[in-house]
Amino acid sequence: MSFTFMSAPMEDISDNAFRTLCHKYGADITFTEMVRIEALARKNASTWSRLEFYDGTPTIIQLLGADEYYLKKFLSMFKPHDGFQGFNLNLGCPSPHVVKLGQGCAMIKRIAKTQKLVNIIKKKYNDMDYSNCNSKNAKECTVSIKIRLGLNKFEKEKKVYLNLIKAVNADFFVVHARYGSQTYLDKPDYSVFPECIEAADKSGKTIIANGDIDTKEKIEELRNMGVKGVMIGRAAVHNPAIFNVLKGISVPNIAQLKEDYLKLAEQFNAPFKYKKNVLKHIGNKKIIAIIDG
Repeated sequence: MSFTFMSAPMEDISDNAFRTLCHKYGADITFTEMVRIEALARKNASTWSRLEFYDGTPTIIQLLGADEYYLKKFLSMFKPHDGFQGFNLNLGCPSPHVVKLGQGCAMIKRIAKTQKLVNIIKKKYNDMDYSNCNSKNAKECTVSIKIRLGLNKFEKEKKVYLNLIKAVNADFFVVHARYGSQTYLDKPDYSVFPECIEAADKSGKTIIANGDIDTKEKIEELRNMGVKGVMIGRAAVHNPAIFNVLKGISVPNIAQLKEDYLKLAEQFNAPFKYKKNVLKHIGNKKIIAIIDG
């Protein structure tokens, strides 16, 4: 994997219009907002609408849940479209409701369960119908995992995240450098990345860094550590062209970005709440309450 720029999964933000805008301005891979596996398995129309692909933008679908039965049921119904790059398991959501269900951050220490979910997805890749997916095949699809550094400070100190990286056969891990009970006001701990990279390298996996990445200096610091890419969330909502900014490519002003987004939102018939949220955040760095899977 060459150094890759990814846009993060963000609730009520990361629809097809926003993902396409990020890709236009330098995001190599985009992520859907997190979708609940059980809701997909139960054929919830609203949840399925979050998986819509209109234009081939490289997209990974982020899944939240821990139930093997529902995962198998959903995968039996799923047919990939052009742009589909794979699935990502959300082991990073810190929401108390999610954690109470044994999902999100609560899954970081559940290594055997996580491996079972990865195995189910990898096995299903061999049976999927790729006819709508421009020569995509099972070998080109990834299974990745997005994690925090544990549910709390205790789990971080016990380095449960390293145990997961070492043991689970995912293609890459997106590591958000905070633990679950920390907020965006707490500084991410980039010092964990070298040990994450060492753990991943031993088994042919790669590490993607996540957490307040918004300057060329941070990119350089992380590249020197050996991460293979970065995932950007809040900074991308403030400026969807941040990816090209960090690549040293010229970008339009905020007014033009808003105009570009509105055109895409109209083209893809974006729901009102997504348009409202995106337009509220573009150019406004004071707004920080974004739910990042």
